[in-house]
Amino acid sequence: METSLRNNSDNMSASVLMINAQGIMLSVQGHDYFLSYNRIPWMRDAAIKCVLNVKMSGHNAIEWPDLDVDLEIDSLKHPERYPLVIKRNQLDYVGAID
Repeated sequence: METSLRNNSDNMSASVLMINAQGIMLSVQGHDYFLSYNRIPWMRDAAIKCVLNVKMSGHNAIEWPDLDVDLEIDSLKHPERYPLVIKRNQLDYVGAID
């Protein structure tokens, strides 16, 4: 699925090119990016129709509205600047069994 936002002759689009066991290949603003499930583990078990529903979110980000996931385009271009960090809060441990 491809969505486009046209603004004064600028064509901004995002689409899923491929989904495989290792990750997702995206085309964003004419550039292709591979997102490994190692970097985006929450997408590994997502329904295909939800992954295909990707769209531009302004000029600097893409989003998957069905999954409540958004990524800055800069994080696609420079993943080394955006290390994956999971922050936990106390509610994550409520009712946990040791």
